[in-house]
Amino acid sequence: MIDPLFWLGLSILFVATSLTAVLVAAIPALQELARAARSAEKFFDTLSRELPPTLNAIRNTSLEITDLTDDVSEGVKSASQVVKQFDQSLDSAKKQAENIQISTRSVLVGFKAAWKSFTRKKPVRRNPERLSSNDKPSLTLRERESKRHEG
Repeated sequence: MIDPLFWLGLSILFVATSLTAVLVAAIPALQELARAARSAEKFFDTLSRELPPTLNAIRNTSLEITDLTDDVSEGVKSASQVVKQFDQSLDSAKKQAENIQISTRSVLVGFKAAWKSFTRKKPVRRNPERLSSNDKPSLTLRERESKRHEG
């Protein structure tokens, strides 16, 4: 009835038609794949040109940040020392103010005593000849000795 060669020819025709349809459908996909490969190649070229300078810039930036951090640390230490010196100066000024206050009080007390002494009435001095026996000044040891020998 049907010849096996006919079936073989028909199956080869179907295989050829299928392969042609697959190739026709795969051509745009392969073209897109080629375009993507060219784009990836351009991207990788750009990366190879741009990445090393960018990495160097990042490295330099990190070094500069480290330097700035050190400078800020030194500034903070210096400010800390200035604050300590200011505190010491303030303590010294307080002590000096206390000493001045004490000295001022002493001077004022001295002036008051001097003023009182200066403004008080001076007692009238009596003549030693008029002194009574109780008011006579006491004799020195030599005067007593000489009176004993006289008397």
